Amino acid sequence: MKIKRQKHAKKTISFYKYNFCFREPFQILIDGTFSQAALKNKIQIKEQLPKYLMGEVQLCTTNCALKELETLAKDLYGAKLILQKFQIRKCKHMKDPVPASECLLSMLGETNPHHYFIATQDQQLTKALKKIPGVPLLYIILNTMVLDKPSERTLKHVEAVQLGELVSPSQQSSIQTLKEKEGLSKDSSDRRGKKRKRKSSNPNPLSCLKKKKKPMPQQPKKADGEKKKRSRQRKRRPAVVNEAAVSSNPTTA
Repeated sequence: MKIKRQKHAKKTISFYKYNFCFREPFQILIDGTFSQAALKNKIQIKEQLPKYLMGEVQLCTTNCALKELETLAKDLYGAKLILQKFQIRKCKHMKDPVPASECLLSMLGETNPHHYFIATQDQQLTKALKKIPGVPLLYIILNTMVLDKPSERTLKHVEAVQLGELVSPSQQSSIQTLKEKEGLSKDSSDRRGKKRKRKSSNPNPLSCLKKKKKPMPQQPKKADGEKKKRSRQRKRRPAVVNEAAVSSNPTTA
């Protein structure tokens, strides 16, 4: 039975990892009903839950869940001690506490953006949670912890995303980052819409000066009659040499 439960849990966790981007450490929101059931069945939540989910976990609760246990009977004192050991996440009801079921629903919102697991034994809360897509549910039955299979609302949501009718959370985050890079998000548009008021100040005296025109460099002009002459060397004619030789020789005369 233990091997079958772990296989079922592994399959369910991989479903939420792939379709809803759940990552370790898993955040487990626990209410008083779950801690009371764990106390009765002698279940060590801190030791057994990471083994069952096969990963690191962060056990947490809310201030409203602790206040609810304080107002109830003294038999729930042990459950309160268990919850006090976990991290307390801030909720919207710090000043005016509300029932734990209402507080947990407000922590999830409409899409469970913080990827919480919910551990509860409250049947009414479980029905309400199954209407929100992407919420893994944990409960205790027969002295064992069980991770519930995905609800019909969750399966329909995944089917709609695969058909292209809806956008998955990972696609929404990537679209948001692209919008921020391109300056199309609301924050960037608000920043662009707000214009800074410039303080009135005297003009810069250097800017009032007229710009001096730089003189253009003039190239020297060539004279019209100037042309390059080629130097030629005249060679002496051999006839002149012959005449000098005849005059010097008397026999020829």
